[in-house]
Amino acid sequence: MIPWVHLDSTTLPDGGELKLARRGDEFSIRLGGNELMNSRLSGSEEALATFACAKLSGCPAPRVLIGGLGMGFTLRAALRLLPADAQVVVAELLPAVADWARGPMAPLFGACLDDPRVRVEVQDVARLMGSGAGAASLPWDAILLDVDNGPDGLTQAANDGLYGAAGLAAARRALGASGVLAVWSEKPGDAFAKRFARAGFAVEDHRVHAHRGKSGRRHVVWVGVTSQTVFSGA
Repeated sequence: MIPWVHLDSTTLPDGGELKLARRGDEFSIRLGGNELMNSRLSGSEEALATFACAKLSGCPAPRVLIGGLGMGFTLRAALRLLPADAQVVVAELLPAVADWARGPMAPLFGACLDDPRVRVEVQDVARLMGSGAGAASLPWDAILLDVDNGPDGLTQAANDGLYGAAGLAAARRALGASGVLAVWSEKPGDAFAKRFARAGFAVEDHRVHAHRGKSGRRHVVWVGVTSQTVFSGA
């Protein structure tokens, strides 16, 4: 068997060490004994973009904020689905992860970081949620959160604030009248689903396979719309 090769590490603001490793053409990002991401398990991250972008059909020049760069699966899936006039901002908290995307993980990202629709910001997604897509502070049409392991996070205690009542309220304020908030999670959570709905969203719960196939472990994608009316393309 091909051994894992350690490529790089970065220290997290709250402590702990995130490690990037490679085995052949497979990449892994780990925190201690927990594997946070693997390049062979992209199905649920892609589904995060698929479900969110489906709600934007007919939305002119959609403005999309993605929280968490990861291995680029959500970003690439969104770019396949969004129109040419879309604006996509990716917020990545850790500078090292942004560097890995253009360094050792460049084969995974391909040309997506050079897409004219894309801008990567190395900062907390919570700050960008309130800043809008540009100088005019226009509302976002969709916010996609793949931060930590979802509402039950592992890496940063501060990430929990995104998924509490205050964080969901901030996301609601940052979205337009028919905006979309999509949240990835490693596992289900009834308490979070109830908070999500109480924050003013019509919420859908999707159980999706971590792998692109039809077997193996499942993750959860919650999709909330700020009103019952969604863009229709008419």
